Amino acid sequence: MKPKLTLIEHLIFDESQKKALFNLWNSEYPANLAYAELAEFEQYLNHLIDPKHFLLLDEQNQIKAWAFSFLREGANWFAIILAHEIQKQGLGKQLLDTLKSENEELNGWVVDHNATLKVNGEIYLSPLAFYEKSGFSILDGQRLELEKISAVKIQWKRILT
Repeated sequence: MKPKLTLIEHLIFDESQKKALFNLWNSEYPANLAYAELAEFEQYLNHLIDPKHFLLLDEQNQIKAWAFSFLREGANWFAIILAHEIQKQGLGKQLLDTLKSENEELNGWVVDHNATLKVNGEIYLSPLAFYEKSGFSILDGQRLELEKISAVKIQWKRILT
């Protein structure tokens, strides 16, 4: 049975919400992208330029998913994180459609392999096919190879008709 979730736009996070986002990030993203301390994660949040945050909340107002867009070097970037128990239910598409409705273009770095582990030891499954199915293009020659991450750059642009 699909859980009843509510989508809200959110501007300012209180301490419990920051901790919930910190835990969501650390449990669902690759382990090498995890933040060791909440203060380090808060610093990341505080440095986002012109962020727009969207949350999916369950009936107890617990955060189950988070999507956000922000400016970086004059371009719109984004990230989406869903708790594992609500993945593969069309909710990622719902969040992505929300971000698309707010932006003319979205850029992101996406892990394009299944060779990375999450904090719990499970394999982090690349969402690249989801983004390609959702209209994103892989930008040729734009790859991020760092100690923490190996990813390709993806981009979506609104088609003007």
